[in-house]
Amino acid sequence: MLFRFRFRAFTFLALTLALLCASPAFAQNGDDGFTERAADPVKLFEKGQDAHQKGDLRLALEFYEEAIKARPEFPEAEYQRGVALVALSRLPEAEKAFRRAIELRADWALPQAALGALLVRLNRQAEAQARLESALKLDSGNVVALLSLTDIYVLGKPAPASLQQLLGHMRQATAKEGAPAALWSARGSIERALDDKKGALASFDRALEIDPNYLQARLERAELRAEAGDFERALEDASAARKLAPQSVNTALVLARVLARAGKKEEARRTLEALDDASKQLPEVVSLKNAILASDTNTAEGCAALEKLAATDERNAALLARLGACYRISNPSRSLELYRRANELDPSKIDYATGYVSALVQARRFAEAVAIARRILAVAPDNYTAHANLATALYELKRFPEALVEYDWLLAAKPDLVVAYFFIATAHDLLGQYPEALAAYEKFLARANPAENQLEIDKINLRLPSLRRQIARGEGAKRKKSGQ
Repeated sequence: MLFRFRFRAFTFLALTLALLCASPAFAQNGDDGFTERAADPVKLFEKGQDAHQKGDLRLALEFYEEAIKARPEFPEAEYQRGVALVALSRLPEAEKAFRRAIELRADWALPQAALGALLVRLNRQAEAQARLESALKLDSGNVVALLSLTDIYVLGKPAPASLQQLLGHMRQATAKEGAPAALWSARGSIERALDDKKGALASFDRALEIDPNYLQARLERAELRAEAGDFERALEDASAARKLAPQSVNTALVLARVLARAGKKEEARRTLEALDDASKQLPEVVSLKNAILASDTNTAEGCAALEKLAATDERNAALLARLGACYRISNPSRSLELYRRANELDPSKIDYATGYVSALVQARRFAEAVAIARRILAVAPDNYTAHANLATALYELKRFPEALVEYDWLLAAKPDLVVAYFFIATAHDLLGQYPEALAAYEKFLARANPAENQLEIDKINLRLPSLRRQIARGEGAKRKKSGQ
């Protein structure tokens, strides 16, 4: 299947941080000034929440800090201070605030989850995972922890047992009334990572029922539908996602991948070419563009793209074989070498061996082609390409009795293979088996298309009068008998 990339175009991190920065629902109304500042730390904390809810983060932060001065052991204020600092992008200070909240109240899930989400943002994945798992032990339904862990697990390579455990938490969380689209989408991502495509599709469907504009679910469902060959609906999802985030490189990548899978390679290339110059230089964009070009082995541009890919991965048998297909006609010796290398790297792959045989025939190295084709047929007796190449090689080596066996097999497999009758006829003719040759010539003439087979038709029409005379004189029978 074309373009199976491990790169994922989206994460839960932005949503997770948004959840962290949401102001508490229990904020009290009050004066935004600092009157009675030295009075009660709880009142100061509440004034901070009021400011936080109104979006005045700097004022909220001042109130939280005043509350902590009044009561140094105030975990709720430390936590809210950390949330405000995250929103202000003062991340090192936010980390200290969350750690202080945990120190003061180790059994509280919120600061554990908040710290874990922050560590994900800081690319400290191992430490983040430990914090998030601790948060889930304290509160199995903590949304921030669930979303952040999904991000870590889906982008990494966790053991299936870890994914199954996280999926269990997700199922509990989504079973609750009012579960948000984000949780359903995250559940779908975990199910997809576990190769439960049916479950993943159902989860993404549910996420989009709740929020039709939920970008992540739209993108992942597009890719799942494309993998299943449902290109029409995959393109609907990918196009909708692109409209939701027209400036996103990630939505462009997903749309291009789906278009390429659907066979719309030119549209896929145009989608990538429409990106700005900086985005076009991103490794994932360059890789996808080269892969799309390399998938077309019928053009010089496609072959050139394959050459670049093969140069960076010289032991990739699949790449070498595809490059061999590029040169089968234009450069048989180059094709032969590429298929030989692919076959040596992975002798168990029948396609590489049959490609090698085709290249040997193209290079007119018929004896070698016969030997390898027979080895292929020993393990894959119904391989049509191997039979076809073996028939051609044997015919060219003038080993006509063996070639006739192969042409008979080909006709049994494809009765409409008209050209086989011509080779059968000429093989019998060259063997002096004139009645058999005449029968095969007549079958060919009855089935041949003048637009495609005029040269062969002309040759046969020139040959038939003398062939009939030879049969009438019994020459074929005598020659056959004398050769026994």
